[in-house]
Amino acid sequence: MSYINFNPNPDRKLVGDCVIRAISKAMNQSWDDTYIGVMLQGYAMHDMPSSNDVWGRYLFEHGFRRYIIPDTCPDCYTVRQFCADNPQLTGILATGTHVIAVGEGGNYFDTWDSGDEVPIYYWRRED
Repeated sequence: MSYINFNPNPDRKLVGDCVIRAISKAMNQSWDDTYIGVMLQGYAMHDMPSSNDVWGRYLFEHGFRRYIIPDTCPDCYTVRQFCADNPQLTGILATGTHVIAVGEGGNYFDTWDSGDEVPIYYWRRED
């Protein structure tokens, strides 16, 4: 279980597209296809693609379901620990300000080591 550097952004940009990067990994699709899909979802909802409602609806419509992480230790349960506790999960992990792809034996995929961030909820594909 570890951090794996992952950046499918065609221009290798590092800021502002964590939702697109994470969904791209979790759905095994290109950054471009993911961006277009989430952008169209935002257009249909008259909201920005980075809105939790927009990308959440996009995931929901692609067979993902959201689960809240119990806050028994709201400041000490980290992304790294969540991945270690859930090595079978492939999906999306969300903090208050960031989104991370998780999967493949408890690894987490991001442009920086976000393992010390505190997760709030996660999305898992149900089909």
